Amino acid sequence: MMPTRGAPQIFVLKEGTRRERGKGAQFNNIAAAKAVADAVRSTLGPRGMDKMLVDSLGDVVITNDGVTILKEIDIEHPAAKMLVEVAKTQDEEAGDGTTTAVILAGELLKKAEDLIDQNIHPTVIASGYRLASEKAREILEKIATKISIKDTDILKKVAMTSMSSKAASGHRSLLSDISVKAVSTVAEQRADGSYFVDDDNIQIVKKQGGSIADTELVDGIIVDKERVHPGMPAQVDNAKIALVDAALEVKKTEIDAKIEITDPTQLQAFLTEEEDMLKRMVETVKKSGATLLFSQKGIDDLAQHYLAKNGIYAVRRVKKSDMEKLAKATGGRIITNLDDLTAKELGHADLVEERKVGPDELTFVTGCKSAHAISILIRGGTEHVVDEVERIVHDALRVVSAGVEDGKALPGGGAAEIELSLGLKDYGASVGGREQLAIEAFANALDVIPRTLGENAGLDPINVLIKLRSEHGKKSGKNMGVNVLTGEPQDMLKANIIEPLRVKTQALQSATEVASMILRIDDVIASRKTPTPPPGAGGHEHGGMGGMPPGMGM
Repeated sequence: MMPTRGAPQIFVLKEGTRRERGKGAQFNNIAAAKAVADAVRSTLGPRGMDKMLVDSLGDVVITNDGVTILKEIDIEHPAAKMLVEVAKTQDEEAGDGTTTAVILAGELLKKAEDLIDQNIHPTVIASGYRLASEKAREILEKIATKISIKDTDILKKVAMTSMSSKAASGHRSLLSDISVKAVSTVAEQRADGSYFVDDDNIQIVKKQGGSIADTELVDGIIVDKERVHPGMPAQVDNAKIALVDAALEVKKTEIDAKIEITDPTQLQAFLTEEEDMLKRMVETVKKSGATLLFSQKGIDDLAQHYLAKNGIYAVRRVKKSDMEKLAKATGGRIITNLDDLTAKELGHADLVEERKVGPDELTFVTGCKSAHAISILIRGGTEHVVDEVERIVHDALRVVSAGVEDGKALPGGGAAEIELSLGLKDYGASVGGREQLAIEAFANALDVIPRTLGENAGLDPINVLIKLRSEHGKKSGKNMGVNVLTGEPQDMLKANIIEPLRVKTQALQSATEVASMILRIDDVIASRKTPTPPPGAGGHEHGGMGGMPPGMGM
């Protein structure tokens, strides 16, 4: 509303719109972001705790995974939503470090709050943070150690580090072993010698039952379907596989059709013709030499009978994603017209068998020509355990992939953050000006990671920081992080606490970008939410004309 001298009031914004400006808006946004960071802070590190999230339908999620917690919480504040996006980006790019990225963003904003109070302009703070982030990346590149796809021991330690704070940490040796083998199998070498890992080539199948220790790596594809007829063989050796995206059923007409039968023999002829059509379809499959059929669509009961008679193992209504994985693994082609099926289109696998896993029958396709096919069968005592193990394995696969692709790793346990903090303080002094204050604030914000690791382990965070800084002051101390069991500094590489470089660089970049964006907002204009009319309500609200604010009716 903008009053002018002698003129009527002018409505610029819709009535009920909220507007917050200046420092009030900035501090409100910062407070919201800090609240999100505090929500996940207690999950960081080997001594981090889990969260139980219950949605409006009563569904329960128990997890330690930062991004899962933030996705499940119904967040409304726009600045808080931006921190959720940071966690999602971190998860997609690096797989791990989601909690670190969010805590760091919250701490950067907390430090910026003090600088704004000292009348330092938010643009100057954002500029200093950007300089600090770029310098931090350089420092990380210097302290990183090289790893390759052949360093299976180091990659296993990278996977185990990502699992150290999770519920299944007791089984981390088995799960890390599975993760490293899976990534090594599907990794493809580029022309320049670097590696590329497509996680879509690793299939994860969850089955409740047994224990986490029953989780296994399967050299091939698992199709969560059983054979369609008990008369079919339960096992096929040296299988020739037909992949069909067409129904083995009599086609139904597009429009309503009426068949008038005046003679019983006509009915028999009609049924015989249907039977012959299905016989011909099965004959086409048999003629191609296929001993196994995966259909993306349905298979008629009569067609199932003929397939069983011919000793062909058939599975129907297979998921499109599974069909694509089967095509990659077996070397077969997915055909959309059954008449196109020939021996050339068939895939090959050494063994296809139906196995009982828990209450269900699954089809295992193993011994494939192509090496780029591997599956992980996850087991666990309850549905919540199986879901959490899936999240843990996903993180492990992503960090191992990042290690293989980038070929660089860093010490964990807060070692990298302390090294960065000390390095940035020296850098800030060389920059000078008001940006120096922002760079120093960035350096101090990095201390939040080792401090939180100590807090979550029940240690004195001040003592943890003092001891770590003292060790990093020495020439050989760059790998020293906090041992959460003893509270003493320890060489993290020797303690097998190793993280891929990408986890740290992505966390720093995302946290810096979101903090800078939130700092630059000095005006928040929030429209009034339109209330949902009660069911069956007729007429207009308040008796006024439709769309008019209350009291404005004529």
